Amino acid sequence: MRKLRFVASDTPVAQQAQAGLIARYGQSPVAEADVIVALGGDGLMLTTLHQNTGLPVYGMNRGTIGFLMNDYAEDDLPDRIAEAELTVTNPLAMVAGAADGHEHRALAINEVSLLRAGPQAAKLRISVNGRVRMEELVCDGALLCTPAGSTAYNYSAHGPILPMGSDVLALTAIAAFRPRRWRGAILPKSGTVRFDVLEPDKRPVMADADSRGVDSVHWVEIRSEPAIEHRILFDPGHGLEERLTREQFV
Repeated sequence: MRKLRFVASDTPVAQQAQAGLIARYGQSPVAEADVIVALGGDGLMLTTLHQNTGLPVYGMNRGTIGFLMNDYAEDDLPDRIAEAELTVTNPLAMVAGAADGHEHRALAINEVSLLRAGPQAAKLRISVNGRVRMEELVCDGALLCTPAGSTAYNYSAHGPILPMGSDVLALTAIAAFRPRRWRGAILPKSGTVRFDVLEPDKRPVMADADSRGVDSVHWVEIRSEPAIEHRILFDPGHGLEERLTREQFV
């Protein structure tokens, strides 16, 4: 039987589930584990993936939506994990230049977003692979997302859902004011996207990579990081590709 490591969110229902599963299946040290079992919601799944790069993570929903999680059940867990489908996704690597001159680096499994941090709309210049593609986007913000993250914030901002394995990223505006009808862009996964913040003192902007924020950014560069692989396990017939497809018909 595979060696399992259980992690859980702080909620009582997740903690109770963890205690029951450890009593039934044991608890292996992280260094010896074959699979991490995450009990909670999508936030816990993202945290677990960031902290355990390379180890497959099998999530069971003890949170709210649980888009990245499987249904919860105590029975037959080793068999479910053995039969699970593997999805591999690469994170986005963000470098953000802040007003104090420091550069901040972070990885994002879902998306990197830029958000206005004051009462006035942000003004952003967008470049792709060193070439300016939009001189000025006036907006509440903008984001770049992976296929795995395309149903999250991106979808709420009316961005497209991207199929897994499509080797593209979605660039989506958040409440664009000028150009008002700009619908964003679908870009090659191999590209590098740069946002330059125009009028940063008057129109401050923050950057966020999977809830890790950087205040008062002047520029942000984002690219996919193929050297890092995050491995997610799903029950047969309920993999991420199926979930992304299903989400478009609800």
